[in-house]
Amino acid sequence: MRDYCDGINRRDALRVGAGAFGLTLESLLRRQAAATEKGIDNRRDDVSLIVLFLKGGLSTIDTLDMKPHAPSEFRGEFDPIATNVPGIEVCNHLPHLSRVADKFALLRSFTHTDSNHGPADHWMLTGYAPRAGFNPSLKPNNQFPSLGSIVAKSLGPRGSVPPYVCLPRMHSSCGPAYLGPTAAPFVVEADPNAPDFSVPDLLPPLTVDAGRLGSRRDLLQTVDRFARSEEAKANAAANTTRTFREKAFSLMASPQTKAAFDIGLEPDKLRDEYGRHSLGQSLLMSRRLVEAGVRCVTIDHTNWDTHYDNFNTLKKDLLPHLDSGLSALLRDLHDRSLNQKTLVVVMGEFGRTPRVNKDAGRDHWGPSNCILLSGGGVRGGLVLGETNAHGEKPVGDTTGPADLAATICHCLGINPDNEFHTPEGRPVKITNSGRVIRGLLG
Repeated sequence: MRDYCDGINRRDALRVGAGAFGLTLESLLRRQAAATEKGIDNRRDDVSLIVLFLKGGLSTIDTLDMKPHAPSEFRGEFDPIATNVPGIEVCNHLPHLSRVADKFALLRSFTHTDSNHGPADHWMLTGYAPRAGFNPSLKPNNQFPSLGSIVAKSLGPRGSVPPYVCLPRMHSSCGPAYLGPTAAPFVVEADPNAPDFSVPDLLPPLTVDAGRLGSRRDLLQTVDRFARSEEAKANAAANTTRTFREKAFSLMASPQTKAAFDIGLEPDKLRDEYGRHSLGQSLLMSRRLVEAGVRCVTIDHTNWDTHYDNFNTLKKDLLPHLDSGLSALLRDLHDRSLNQKTLVVVMGEFGRTPRVNKDAGRDHWGPSNCILLSGGGVRGGLVLGETNAHGEKPVGDTTGPADLAATICHCLGINPDNEFHTPEGRPVKITNSGRVIRGLLG
């Protein structure tokens, strides 16, 4: 029996009639109340974060850091094209992205030393390399808090929306670690591209009106009257549960809350521009959520692990979706004047091997990667750093996961040198002594 994040399993919830009435939202409200008690100012109007995690590892040598003059076994099958910024080139299968290069920066000095799924994921999504005892098969597997959990813990929620959302699912390394449930993400657990898309455990079906929801509230209150034993009356936790559940009903009946997750409210033309696929609609949903006040959205998109038939997989499937979705997001944020209030980070856990393998694929490659960043104080139309002639490693000054985490924190107004404390009271730096990458900032 799967437990909720607050330790209540579904059988217990159904026993008191709460399973169909937004228990996950109740735990969300508990987290928000806890944040408020710690003195967080929910009225702060600061930068939000969208992390697009290309799970499996984007082949940056074929896309964002091409080597057209290298031997064929390195340069691959694709050609570079000019962008709208002189001197910056990207893959010819990213034509829409090439037209918005003035809105993003490319960090080509990026490197780390782990070429294994799991540990590399954790390193990229937390800023900390995993330590002894790390088990990549756990869900979540965090030894250190994810970027979204850092944001949620440091800044708290804005209004009624959750501070940290994962969609369409939660990556294993997106958990809160020792920060606990107050910093856990709300997980959409549904594909925004699905015709019948709705958000399980948060909202009733989007067609359920407030009147029907009120009837459900009346039914729940009837069930509660039978459930209130003398023991329950004496139990403050039971009373608190009812309080948060009532708030959950209020939010579920709120047109503003329902609208934030109702992607069907977007014009068909704009949905088409993002692309009618999971990645495009997830990116559109991320814009809706940050516009509604969510502080961090992490999109887990798979499968970029192109060991076999790398070029056909990229050309026919992965790159067209990335091209339409990401270019539309950057334009959309700019058109809505949200670009400087929204930091977008696009990354995988590593790059791919510079040399093409015998199966026309590329394997894992931690030593060289390229990160795309946009908005939130990052200068557009910029390339920072470079790799050698075959794309094997950066030359000159290098940057890594701790530096990226520190830069993200800096852009969101979080001091990366601050400390969290484990339940035992042990201080742990928010970032692993990373340095802010000043060359990216305007």
